[in-house]
Amino acid sequence: MRHLHTRTTRRRLVGALAAGVLCATGLAAPAAVAAPATAPAAAPAVDAGLALTPPMGFNNWNSTHCRADFNEAMVKGIADIFVERGLKDAGYEYVNLDDCWALPSRDANGKLVPDPVRFPGGIKAVAEYVHAKGLKLGIYTSAGTKTCNTAGFPGALGHEYSDAQQFADWGVDYLKYDNCNNQGVDAKQRYTTMRDALAATGRPIVYSICEWGENKPWEWAADVGQLWRTTGDISDNWGSMLSILKQNLPLAPHAGPGRWNDPDMLEVGNGGMTDTEYRSHFSMWAVMAAPLLIGSDLRSASEETFEILGNREVIAVDQDPLGKQGAVVSSAGGRWVVAKEMRDGSRAVALFNESGSAQRITTSAAAVGLPDADAYTTRDLWQHRSYNTAGTISATVPAHGTVLVRVQADGRWAQHPPAVELGLEGGTLVEAGRAAALTSTVTDLGRTAAKRVSVALTGPEGWSVKATSPTSSASLPTGRSLRTKWAVKAPAGTPVGSYGLTLKASYRSPAGVHVDSVLPVSATVVVAPPSGTSGLGDLAWLSATNGWGPVERNTSNGESDAGDGNPITIGGVVYGTGLGVHAESAVEYYAGGACEAVTARVGVDDEEGADGSVVFEIWADGVKAASSGVLTNAMPGQPITADVTGAQVVRLVATDGGDGITSDHGDWAEARLSC
Repeated sequence: MRHLHTRTTRRRLVGALAAGVLCATGLAAPAAVAAPATAPAAAPAVDAGLALTPPMGFNNWNSTHCRADFNEAMVKGIADIFVERGLKDAGYEYVNLDDCWALPSRDANGKLVPDPVRFPGGIKAVAEYVHAKGLKLGIYTSAGTKTCNTAGFPGALGHEYSDAQQFADWGVDYLKYDNCNNQGVDAKQRYTTMRDALAATGRPIVYSICEWGENKPWEWAADVGQLWRTTGDISDNWGSMLSILKQNLPLAPHAGPGRWNDPDMLEVGNGGMTDTEYRSHFSMWAVMAAPLLIGSDLRSASEETFEILGNREVIAVDQDPLGKQGAVVSSAGGRWVVAKEMRDGSRAVALFNESGSAQRITTSAAAVGLPDADAYTTRDLWQHRSYNTAGTISATVPAHGTVLVRVQADGRWAQHPPAVELGLEGGTLVEAGRAAALTSTVTDLGRTAAKRVSVALTGPEGWSVKATSPTSSASLPTGRSLRTKWAVKAPAGTPVGSYGLTLKASYRSPAGVHVDSVLPVSATVVVAPPSGTSGLGDLAWLSATNGWGPVERNTSNGESDAGDGNPITIGGVVYGTGLGVHAESAVEYYAGGACEAVTARVGVDDEEGADGSVVFEIWADGVKAASSGVLTNAMPGQPITADVTGAQVVRLVATDGGDGITSDHGDWAEARLSC
């Protein structure tokens, strides 16, 4: 739901829309939307020549919202950067305005008025500037009486033909049509009316339906617009991106040329995720054939942001003219394999690690739909290197990371060195001053042998990292591994936290080509949990991810900032301790094999009113030890207890109740760990 600044506001809006209540004016909802007498008698079909590949471009909302820095200078600056930094040549085409471009009132003739402070030259002049760069301009409005911003900018409900003609006269090429203040009018009717109004202008305008997936537009909008939002709004954090990804993946059968599932705009570069997470975000949007609309202010973007957004091999996956959305092959344990059929017969394969620690993710050429062959060429789209494989597609993927490859049955496979997979077995939890035992693996996945193989493991300065078994092998045939044992020790007194280790293998192909392969992994320095019973709101955690804002200690989740929570309250009962989360959420603690039980009272926080549904789970070393089932706000706090005897790591998980994460404030009240 676009442009609402707090989840409380979003929750109230959803309820009002469901009841057909007018949020902004208090007027009765119109019974129908009238078209002018000049409207065509027969509804024109959606333009079949538009958006034959997913639209690519920019939208300002994720970086600016309605702040003053959204203005004509910004829009022109983005257009300049598209050209100067090669993004236009990479396929980015649309420079799109979001909410707040207009004045709050129409003129005496009922026409929209661009804000003269933000856009002193008007929208037409901006369009001309963008067009002169060989790019296209997009604009925004809502299928309601007002847009989503609380300032109350005019929406297009009842003004569709007039507004569409204004957009066409200005030279607009793309319309994002939101869903706020819709008066309870049937969604399909509202969005179809604007389709007809756009068609009546005679100008080709890509039509983006933004009704948040509430009315399952993938089932009816293929002849209405070129793309449709499948979810609520994305936020610049891992939990939000992950939840949206999971909602969009099952909709693959509905996508194709000119009809795209839209899981919302990109957050790459906005600062709320790591570069590893942003690469996953970009990779998964590409394999889902999603629109690629940059949401960061490129005028201040890092070089890493440009590297991610400008990766042409990943963009080619998104823009493949066959138009297939990637389908899930497997997803057990947060180890996702998603494969996308490409026009040349190859498969783009994403190995996506949802979890907070490195995991081996593996599949096969047959499983992703490739024909039998002696060997295959696999191209790593982030390393920009090609290898041969006997048919196994596998990698140890860092926490929240994605390995994206393109695999094909290719008679030239022998030109490439064999693919080699690096792995690290054993826990990467290290108690300062005590040696931890790890085992590295170097495995030949290729049809040809890896020659003169050697491996090295390095840690931070001052750490002791010693091999206790051989670190080299003259040759590794297909499927064979070099296994090396290591003793890793952090100095006594090393602060708790995550530290980088680097596993590096060097080898040669049969033709003598030298290859270095590197796997960055993390070791976490931990302290043994205290004896007795401790409140989890007071203990240090290993990691914490959340669907909205940070996990809060001993308060509810609140809104988007740290420390803005309220007293934990479930079913009218106030609790003094615990964790405030928002689905999708996961909080991990080190138990060190010394603990027996986790207990809590769980439920949806009362601050969400009648909304929200959450499932609470406790995991011990990757095994689910307890689950609450679906809990709603109508239910009091429920007790949950898990036996975690002997577990090294305990994880508290909160997932949505099957209806998305909107309003899913969950509380782990009185959460305790007994050791």
